[in-house]
Amino acid sequence: MSVKGAIVALITGLAMVGLLVVSIFGDKGLTDLNQLKGELHQIKEHITRLEQENLALYRYIDRLRNDPDFIENVARQELGMIGKDELIINFRTPEGPEGGK
Repeated sequence: MSVKGAIVALITGLAMVGLLVVSIFGDKGLTDLNQLKGELHQIKEHITRLEQENLALYRYIDRLRNDPDFIENVARQELGMIGKDELIINFRTPEGPEGGK
């Protein structure tokens, strides 16, 4: 092989190595691709969680519209309401050294 052929082979080899380095580490290279794949995975997981939350809210709304027992339970638990003929009795413990607080 002549000196000229060796120089051409060396330049070709360096160009190929340079292309490989740019394709891996350059803009839109493999490192960016892997980062984007990770972001896509996180976004898909977030979408799945939001879809599940959305479905739960639809079910909650449907029960509020159509289930009288559920409505009563919500009124009691969240709003502190009582029934028509019910009575609330609060028992307080005496305050002081022997009474609780």
